[in-house]
Amino acid sequence: MTLFRLDGKRALVTGGSKGIGLEAARAMRELGAEVVLAARGEAALRAAADELGAAWVVADVGTAEGVQAALEAAGPVDILVSNAGGPPPSLPSQVTEDAWRAGYETTFLSTVRLVAGVLPGMRERRWGRIIAVTSLTVGRPAPTLPVSNAMRAAVTNHLRTLALEVTADGVTCNTVAPGYTATDRLKALHADPADAEKLTARIPARRFGTPREVGSAVAFLATPEAAYITGQEILVDGGWSI
Repeated sequence: MTLFRLDGKRALVTGGSKGIGLEAARAMRELGAEVVLAARGEAALRAAADELGAAWVVADVGTAEGVQAALEAAGPVDILVSNAGGPPPSLPSQVTEDAWRAGYETTFLSTVRLVAGVLPGMRERRWGRIIAVTSLTVGRPAPTLPVSNAMRAAVTNHLRTLALEVTADGVTCNTVAPGYTATDRLKALHADPADAEKLTARIPARRFGTPREVGSAVAFLATPEAAYITGQEILVDGGWSI
C-alpha cells in the first residue's frame, strides 16, 4: 500500500512563484499531483513552473478578474492552496480605510472567491482539500501587523465554519499558520541581524523555519490520509506558541 500520494489530483496554488507557495507546490508535485501555479509576476512564475513541471497563469487574486483567470486556467481543482501575500506593517491607529479595503480584497476576499469557484466541483466529486496559509498571528497578534492579524483571523474562521457544512461531502477545510519562516517578507520585516537574533532566541527550535517545512504541512493536509482533519489551524512555528 502506497501512502501519502496525490496521483490524479490537481492543485491550484496561489502565490505559487516563490516562498511557501512554491514549496507547497513542490511537495505536492513530488507526491504526484498536477499543479497549477498562480501569481502576479510572470518571470518568477514561469521559472517556478518550468522547474516543477507545472502549469501557470498570471493572475492577481486580489481582484475578482484575477480569481476568475486562475480558476479558468486551472480547470477542475481537487486541492486549493490559498496563499495570499501579507498586508504591509503599520501601527493599528495608522491604518487607513484604503489599507483595510486592500487587505480585505487581497487576504480575505481572495480566499472566499477561490473557494466559491472550486467548491461545487469538489462536492460533486465528493473529494476536496481547501487549505489557506495564514500566520501564527491569528491567535497571537503582532503589534505592527493589524490588517494581517484581522484578515487572516477572518480566513481561519471562514474555513472553520465552512468545514461544518462540507466535510460530510468529502471536502476538508484547514489553515496552516506559519511562525517565523525565512521568506522574503520575514527578511524585510526583520532586516536587522540583532533583531533576528533576538527572535530566534525566543523560538524553542532556536531558528527560523524554512518554506519547505511549511509547504510539507500543506502537502500532508492535501493527502487522502488527512481526510479526518478538518476545521483545524496547524501551527508550524518551531514551538513559538507553546
